[in-house]
Amino acid sequence: MDFGVVLQTDPPASEVIRLSKKAEELGFTHGWTFDSHVLWQEPFVIYSQMLGATERMVVGPMVTNPGTRDVTVLASLFATLNDMFDGRTICGIGRGDSALRYIGKKPKTLAEMVEASELIKALVSGQKVTYGEAELQIPWIDQGWTLPVWMAGYGPKALATVGRHADGFILQLADPQILEWTMGAVHEAAKEAGRDPDSISICVVAPAYVGDNIAHQRDQLRWFGGMVGNHVHDLVNRYGTDSAKVPQALADYIKAREGYDYSHHGKAGNPSTDFVPDEIVDRFCILGTVEQHVDKLRELESLGVDQFGIYLMHDQKDETLEHYGSSIIPAING
Repeated sequence: MDFGVVLQTDPPASEVIRLSKKAEELGFTHGWTFDSHVLWQEPFVIYSQMLGATERMVVGPMVTNPGTRDVTVLASLFATLNDMFDGRTICGIGRGDSALRYIGKKPKTLAEMVEASELIKALVSGQKVTYGEAELQIPWIDQGWTLPVWMAGYGPKALATVGRHADGFILQLADPQILEWTMGAVHEAAKEAGRDPDSISICVVAPAYVGDNIAHQRDQLRWFGGMVGNHVHDLVNRYGTDSAKVPQALADYIKAREGYDYSHHGKAGNPSTDFVPDEIVDRFCILGTVEQHVDKLRELESLGVDQFGIYLMHDQKDETLEHYGSSIIPAING
């Protein structure tokens, strides 16, 4: 199993770069960041420094979107980084939840997300594309790259979209039951589209915190249930509580949700997440001792997970990376 680390681009950027370098030294293969350009610092500027400070780490957004960034800009950004750093980039893409809502705009549609991902991949590979009424090709690309594009999603339409179009599936929670449900939908859509389901990388991303003080860990990671709750709220509004379309575990916990303040998005102590019960924190995140982390990761791996990414937003960033590097990654990968 690969391991990634997901960082917020909070200032100073030097700290993001330091943690990325440390993660690679400890055995992490991927470095990701959020991409909400007003809430945090501009990630693509920082990617250049992350790539420069590492030797093998694959770097990219989790996730970008086609609403705040024109697809031709995204293609040029990835193509430039690929040219500078031997193709060590990856593109996680979504509809633009926090990035667009924070600036007063609606997330893009799934169809717009798919169109954007296809245009980005084609341009980065050196192909000619039709963009609106223009025929475009990036003229300075001598040899194109195959940029992996992974999509995030929870609901049936999003999961079907992933199965039909994406190189990888990003599930932002570490609950085995929900993983089985969502991954099954992705694989079924892939089969219907004539694709090999096993060709789709499966990436589970969730906060992880190693230690004995479970109460403190829960308080530090409760923000994650609130972040996931934004997507679940949209699903329940669309589909109701039909368990065939929305897993009951997702639908139940947001009944007490009253609102969400994006100014605290992805931060420990987020006051908008008091409604998240301990049970959901325990299910969606990985807490506890080294042994408890290893047990849950082995279960996820047995279900088909190719990469586990740690949302590293709590008060023990370095300690968690060190536990993973010294004990957990070796236990999983031998």
